[in-house]
Amino acid sequence: MIRLTYRIETPGSVEAMASKIASDQSTGTFVALLGETEELKARVAARVVAVRPLPPTHQASFPDERGDATQFDRADVDIDFPMDAVGTDLSALMTIAIGGVFSIKGLTGIRIVDMKLPKEFATAHLGPQFGVAGSFALTGVTDRPIIGTIVKPALGLRPHETADMVGELIEAGVDFIKDDEKLMSPAYSPLKDRVAAIMPKILAHEQKTGKKVMYAFGISHADPDEMMRNHDMVLEAGGNCAVVNINSIGFGGLAFLRKRSGLVLHAHRNGWDILTRHAGLGFEFSVWQQFWRLLGIDQFQINGIRVKYWEPDESFVQSYRAVSTPLFSEDDRALPVVCSGQWGGQAPDTIAATGGSTALLYLCGGGIVSHPGGPGAGVKAVKQAWEAAAAGVPLDAYAKDHPELAQSIEKFADGKAA
Repeated sequence: MIRLTYRIETPGSVEAMASKIASDQSTGTFVALLGETEELKARVAARVVAVRPLPPTHQASFPDERGDATQFDRADVDIDFPMDAVGTDLSALMTIAIGGVFSIKGLTGIRIVDMKLPKEFATAHLGPQFGVAGSFALTGVTDRPIIGTIVKPALGLRPHETADMVGELIEAGVDFIKDDEKLMSPAYSPLKDRVAAIMPKILAHEQKTGKKVMYAFGISHADPDEMMRNHDMVLEAGGNCAVVNINSIGFGGLAFLRKRSGLVLHAHRNGWDILTRHAGLGFEFSVWQQFWRLLGIDQFQINGIRVKYWEPDESFVQSYRAVSTPLFSEDDRALPVVCSGQWGGQAPDTIAATGGSTALLYLCGGGIVSHPGGPGAGVKAVKQAWEAAAAGVPLDAYAKDHPELAQSIEKFADGKAA
């Protein structure tokens, strides 16, 4: 059985609505059909297996559906779908168990809050090729987070200018650099020219030091063949990582890429917010991320502590736990990528929130490239912040002997944007 947990909100009976969801999403029809036997229903019908009441609400998540009601009952409902009816195809799972429920009449709200898949899904999908262990092995990082930064398209950097910045970041000891998700192949910085300008610097540094900085090039494209050509361009130049905008390329695009990929696949989740931002509608990230991990994502951006966007800290903590928890084995975990307004000042709280773990990629954009001493000093400041946090030393105290961290605190502390 495939178990989905729905948070149902309705002015009517929660139990009746749960039964309607199970029926409508499996064997239910508007009128009886020839051949619709009880034996068939017993074999492929979805079943309500648990109803856990929640406190009612007085605000309808779908206001147009409230009618004259002033109270809306809620419950978390477990519904099991037989494997015979769904199989292991993720598009079928999304269509049958999730896609149709939002159109059912009588609901004022519905949210997918949990999903438990049987072991058949583990062998049906490739999962991460590199994951947590591979990301650390390729960057040569041990016993601390991978420290990374972002080339922002708002800077308007041309390929040779981007390469100059990359050279400074490499010399400062950064582990990871990525194209911003909006930087794919614009006229001012075509991917081909960017790869040609950046990879020689990365390879020269590797030749000199033995350390290969991981650079994630933006290869996303709506045409899977074009995306694959972008992938091949990066791989043939000696690159080892790619940014993929997973909502933009879709399940099929990612599956096509993963089957042929030789690169670490770094997921940007732009567009996820519209699926989750209303607490009574959409998805929990813990459900949504399972699809992408099964399809082969190695690294997953999940925001961070005190982000510049809407997401509260508790949501980040839940996302961190989700991508760090095995679905079926340790190898199917994705590397959590902590990002969005990070500058090093959040390092102590990040360690506390993740239970002391440093198994993450700590990604700073402005927190590194906008450092008063330049991007190189920005890298040093973030490393110093993590050294202090890991040792349990307050950042202000550590900054007394570390000028880069002191400058960072002066610029970015007290809620100043990074």
